[in-house]
Amino acid sequence: MAAPPRPDSLALLDRLVAALEAKGIVTEAEIAARQASTDKASPETGARMVAKAWTDPAYRELLLTDGKAAAEAMGVSMAGAPPLGVLENTPTRHHLVVCTLCSCYPRAVLGYPPNWYKSFEYRSRAVREPRTVLAEWGLNLPDSVETRVVDSTADYRWMVLPMRPPATEGWDEARLASIVTRDCLVGVAVPTP
Repeated sequence: MAAPPRPDSLALLDRLVAALEAKGIVTEAEIAARQASTDKASPETGARMVAKAWTDPAYRELLLTDGKAAAEAMGVSMAGAPPLGVLENTPTRHHLVVCTLCSCYPRAVLGYPPNWYKSFEYRSRAVREPRTVLAEWGLNLPDSVETRVVDSTADYRWMVLPMRPPATEGWDEARLASIVTRDCLVGVAVPTP
């Protein structure tokens, strides 16, 4: 018995991959490897990057000046990914990342975006009323802290370097990484010991 025909979209994808392979641009194996890398990516990678930045001044500087190189220094392949900017929270400035158009997100270091990040409500309200959105997440910032909303785009991805909580002195990188959540990395939360 013959196999059922493939849907048109899958047949088109097969032809595209074959054309890319024929031109020597990419192989099916390279595509599969990239997909596997993306599938295993998680916020734990970003958390490890933050923990290392909190304990290693040279790495912190690299993370803030070239997020893509900092990710690669941690063993994360950033091949084909747009640049990664890292926004440092300070006692006077808190960053909130949003993609106003769709769901641009640094998947290589944070995994797949959560559904709320992709929602129209978050994308529009985070820009219009960031403090209200943060308060709904349980994060109430003092009036003295500026809230800066940054738009992640197809050309440039962003993540947040949250402030290290003061009660964490003496912690090793693994313990520090355990308090950095995905929500901290996009700015809707802060690490708490």
